Amino acid sequence: MPRSLRILAPAALLLATLIALLVALRIGGAAAERELLDPGALVRYGLPIARTAVNLGMAVLIGALVMAVWAFDPERPEWRTALDLAAGAAAVLSVASAAAILLTYLDVSGVPFSGDASFGAGLGQFITEFELGQLWLFELLLAAATTVLCFAVRDRRWVLLALVGALATTIPLAQQGHAAGAAGHAQAVNSLLIHLLGASVWLGGLVALVALVAVARGLDRARLQLLVLRYSTLALLAFIGVAASGIVSAWLRIGSFDALFGTGYGVIVLLKSGALVLLGAFGAAWRVRTIPKLTAPNGARVFAWLVVAELAVMGAASGFAAALGRTATPVALVSARESGSPTVTPAQILTGDPLPAPLSATSYLTEWKFDLAWVLVCAFGAMFYLAGVLRLHRRGDRWPIGRTVAWLGGLLLLFYTTNGAFNVYEQYLFSQHMLAHMMLTMLIPLVLVLGAPVTLALRATEKRADGSWGGREWILWTVQTPYAKFITHPAVAAVVFAGSLWVFYFSPIFRWAMEAHFGHQWMIVHFLISGYLFSLSMVGIDPVPYRFPYALRIATLFATMASHAFFGVTLMTGKGLMLADWFGAMGRTWGATPLADQATGGGIAWGIGELPTLALALTVAIQWSRSDEREQKRRDRAADRSGDAELAAYNEMLAAQAVRDERRAQHH
Repeated sequence: MPRSLRILAPAALLLATLIALLVALRIGGAAAERELLDPGALVRYGLPIARTAVNLGMAVLIGALVMAVWAFDPERPEWRTALDLAAGAAAVLSVASAAAILLTYLDVSGVPFSGDASFGAGLGQFITEFELGQLWLFELLLAAATTVLCFAVRDRRWVLLALVGALATTIPLAQQGHAAGAAGHAQAVNSLLIHLLGASVWLGGLVALVALVAVARGLDRARLQLLVLRYSTLALLAFIGVAASGIVSAWLRIGSFDALFGTGYGVIVLLKSGALVLLGAFGAAWRVRTIPKLTAPNGARVFAWLVVAELAVMGAASGFAAALGRTATPVALVSARESGSPTVTPAQILTGDPLPAPLSATSYLTEWKFDLAWVLVCAFGAMFYLAGVLRLHRRGDRWPIGRTVAWLGGLLLLFYTTNGAFNVYEQYLFSQHMLAHMMLTMLIPLVLVLGAPVTLALRATEKRADGSWGGREWILWTVQTPYAKFITHPAVAAVVFAGSLWVFYFSPIFRWAMEAHFGHQWMIVHFLISGYLFSLSMVGIDPVPYRFPYALRIATLFATMASHAFFGVTLMTGKGLMLADWFGAMGRTWGATPLADQATGGGIAWGIGELPTLALALTVAIQWSRSDEREQKRRDRAADRSGDAELAAYNEMLAAQAVRDERRAQHH
């Protein structure tokens, strides 16, 4: 890359970001002077700039670490370049977060900055007692910890831990973007989280490539082409996530097409959407023209100019995004409790959303509440699985159709459970929550396990020869770690599967899962993983370090069935209502009473919940029978090859024993 372009690339990013931010603040009126408690121009402009620095620092941090663990070789200079870039970005994120804390306090409190004790006490109260301040403090602590890791570690596995910390920095920012208790809070937080993750990988990965080209010596074009191709794959996935989440997030805040074209917020959304479309065109140009010609004589120069242009557009999109966070939305983002409306219902106060229509048989087909995170999980899960099957077929291998049907069927069940009627009613009816629980822990994992995704991934992905780790290498490392060997042990999986049922419902975790959005998402992930590990230990096709003998598997299954039955009976016969201030305070006038509905949930855990376990036991029995048949056939083939030598030897042994017995009798 020419020296001028090395300077122009970061300059284009920063300058475009600043210009877009200032223009969008002007359009949306976010920097206008307030009539009451105006914090001053320094805060009105400084806070959006600090938030922009947070976004850019986070993006470069995540993108550089993703490229390190996915594309770069630790034995090449590219590895150190990525980690140095990540460390610098983490430091920027930490400083910007600290500045954002101070400026946010000045903005919401209306007090002027001073060095006296009362100002410090107020700032301390803000970051310890108010949710917004707590989220910013959490962001600062995560950024600081990740900064230390990025400066201190160079081993691949520790860098992975740093990446986990970097990804976690998106969580406080996502929670700031939508008021808890407001309508559509769960969808809004998920959409913003996906948006932040996708944009960070997209922008930060490109910055990592620019840094590599700018500082690396002896980087041949073939190597650059390979790295750009790997980045392009990540960018495509990021584009899908950013586009989908952007649509959902914008609609939740705009609410109508009139507001899209008739408000400052809507105009900024249109500008940001235009930048996204342009970035999509850049991505297509990368795939079709730039990457294939990168090894040509002028390929590097074309690549460099395209990177500069794309960074400028990314910077503009980042500036628009930061301004949107400060611009008033057409749809008021306040909780039902804070709205003061006389028509607010108890259900809206508790969940943010009104009560759904009365539950009926048709509701299971007509009622939907889409969760973008799980829509994308199911879509990508199907896409990657089918891509693996197609790759096997192209090279002449075959993959059993039954496994494909099982995997896709499991994803369809997961899609319905996380987006259909269960997701609509589970916050209001314990019985529907228990139905979703049984699906997530017992039926869906059983079907997914029969798809053997790990076996497919290991067969379909190629081993990398350049020292970097791709999907195959990371999967092999994961399944061979001591932790993986521990949690896949049948005894551990069974204890977690059966024990977590009691721990979850008879501890504060249940309340957290019902009241907090991330608690609900954790619940889904935990139920899926615990059920998957148990099903894997019983009937899984994918290799695990140890499995019980078939007889012990059957015994384990019946033990877990007994635990579920006892749990169900406990709920059915209980006289107290679980989370009475939740399920009993919804103001629901239709359906069974909360206590009767809880008893129904206990019946589901006992009765309906045992059906997948019986199916699991039947599958174990079938596998046991087939294993015996295979063993018998093996012995028959061995006998045919040796002329029944084993049987002849056995008969000779019996004859010799008989002769010895006869001699002993004669002696006595």
